[in-house]
Amino acid sequence: MSFQDIHFSSGTVQDAPPYKFHRLKSVSYDECKTTADWLLSNTQVRPIVGIVCGSGLGGLAEMIKDPQIFKYSDIPNFPRSTVHGHAGRLVFGTLKGKPCVCMQGRFHLYEGYPIQKITLPMRVFKLMGVETMIMTNAAGGLNQDYKVGDIMVIKDHINMPGFAGVNPLCGPNDDRFGLRFPCMSDAYDRKLRQLAHDVAAELGFSEFVREGVYCVLGGPSFETIAECRMLHMLGADAVGMSTVHEVIVARHTGMRCFALSLISNRAVMDYDSHEKANHEEVLETGRLRAEQMEKLVSTIVAQLEHNINN
Repeated sequence: MSFQDIHFSSGTVQDAPPYKFHRLKSVSYDECKTTADWLLSNTQVRPIVGIVCGSGLGGLAEMIKDPQIFKYSDIPNFPRSTVHGHAGRLVFGTLKGKPCVCMQGRFHLYEGYPIQKITLPMRVFKLMGVETMIMTNAAGGLNQDYKVGDIMVIKDHINMPGFAGVNPLCGPNDDRFGLRFPCMSDAYDRKLRQLAHDVAAELGFSEFVREGVYCVLGGPSFETIAECRMLHMLGADAVGMSTVHEVIVARHTGMRCFALSLISNRAVMDYDSHEKANHEEVLETGRLRAEQMEKLVSTIVAQLEHNINN
């Protein structure tokens, strides 16, 4: 038995993926097209906007009008959510007049899926006609000026797993998806970021809407104090376990990306502190800030066409 074949028992967790070390396996164009075609044949919605809801932020999907809902478990080739606070549903409909598809729950490295499987929805959305991806997440605040409940517009990211070769674009490149070596210096659309600040000012949210750099780690363990200090020194303002790999694949396919982090807890930076990061705090902060987050995103969506044309 090779090291790669070792399986880890995870008890009787329902719908959990197999926990093992996966050999590199790219997601094929045909696999993504099969999923996209299945969805298109089962809904009349032709989405141009895709939304990914982070931990505790699934309420965004409740704002979609005339919703048509698919469980991840019913969609061909789709992974399943295994994390509390992620409903595991794909919601089609309209938001502020724009045809949308919304993921109520995303996938993470720590769930045991290959990184190419985690990001499969981005390729599927592209094949369905999505032009703009809007992503939300809950994150720990590294910037000492940030408060719990602040919303951070992501202007750039640090792909920490990428330093060890963990990147969703590893493996053979299919030119039908995108270039072999895509640029990431403009990963987060400048016009959409400015639109977010304009909308925040209109809504009176500017006091708690920030802009900064997001760092992704693999999880599921939260960061140590030493790790938080290091990431802060590297220029990260917030840290989490998602979003970045989705953005890399979305940009690879040519979609525009915009992302928001809800600062759900302050990263512990002091060895004398008795604070401890926990998932329950993340979900509670999401619940308390949900209304403003939903208002901000929906207003941005309402103004997308104007922003694109100007």
